[in-house]
Amino acid sequence: MFNQSNRLRAVTAAALVLSAAACGRIGAGERAVLLPPPVVDETATAATSEKAVLAGGCFWGVQGVFQHVKGVSQAISGYTGGNASSAHYEDVGLGTTGHAESVQVTFDPRVISYGEILRIYFSVAHDPTQKNRQGPDTGTQYRSAIFPRDESQKKIADAYVAQLDAAKTFGAPLATTIEPGKTFYRAEDYHQDFLVQNPSYPYIVVNDLPKIENLRKMFPDRYASEPALTAVSVSVR
Repeated sequence: MFNQSNRLRAVTAAALVLSAAACGRIGAGERAVLLPPPVVDETATAATSEKAVLAGGCFWGVQGVFQHVKGVSQAISGYTGGNASSAHYEDVGLGTTGHAESVQVTFDPRVISYGEILRIYFSVAHDPTQKNRQGPDTGTQYRSAIFPRDESQKKIADAYVAQLDAAKTFGAPLATTIEPGKTFYRAEDYHQDFLVQNPSYPYIVVNDLPKIENLRKMFPDRYASEPALTAVSVSVR
């Protein structure tokens, strides 16, 4: 019979194996491009908190990037685009639910604007020219997508995508979709803070740690050395 600690280790190990399958095999990290700031952005506000929901491949790396951005108080991995009944990694991994692996970023708009969040997202968090894939991961669940929470966010996202396409910054059109009116569902606890908890995990080393380094080098004024962790994490070290 397992004791409680052995049972937890066994469950955690099984979860990590399944997580690796959900986020794909090891591959090359995405390229980074320092982009110009958005021409259209938020105006000054008295609000102290705002949320952005973004998808750009496996959520481990996207979460890890935004946990190191100044002004971000929390970044949560989850699923967006489908319904509540299918917001589970086993279902989302099939690529038939409408969900994308996504990250809900909570930030202080007095410190960093929504437009600047998008600038980092496009510059270092993923390659927005990839359609239904990101690095080694393929399927609609890995699509590049922005999920605006209101009309203001949609206007900023639409304008920035048009701005980057017009400038031909990437040498290819952006594949990013803008999908308003979608609900974000938090992923399982063992996915939260995954990059921070598992810095030597091979997938993280190859695909995601370079994103953190690119953030540090390309946005030194935006980089926070201490990550903003989620409220609930499962330690796997």
